[in-house]
Amino acid sequence: MSSLPVYPWRLAPDGYATRRQLRAQGLRPGGQDVAAQLERPRRRRGPLVAYLYRVDRAKPVRPMTPAKWAALAAANAARRTCPACRRDAGYVIPAALGTCVPCAYPEPETSGL
Repeated sequence: MSSLPVYPWRLAPDGYATRRQLRAQGLRPGGQDVAAQLERPRRRRGPLVAYLYRVDRAKPVRPMTPAKWAALAAANAARRTCPACRRDAGYVIPAALGTCVPCAYPEPETSGL
């Protein structure tokens, strides 16, 4: 078994990229194994590790199909729908509240004085 080459943070040779860097170039790892890793030392814990992939072996990102667009739209709509009043809040419902703001903090009723 061969071990991965390890490079210091920000000193990886050309031709290697992280997943995020590949995505910015419109690429994906495409099933290839991790080719190397970066390590950034930390004071009180183990080092931060970033895995690198070969750019020349990367494949283009698959295009979104109409079914994927529809599924994404449905998921986003579900995140905006209040479970209490079943209305579209117009924003993503905060997980800390669990409901839209008007349901979480109802207006106190005022007496007609």
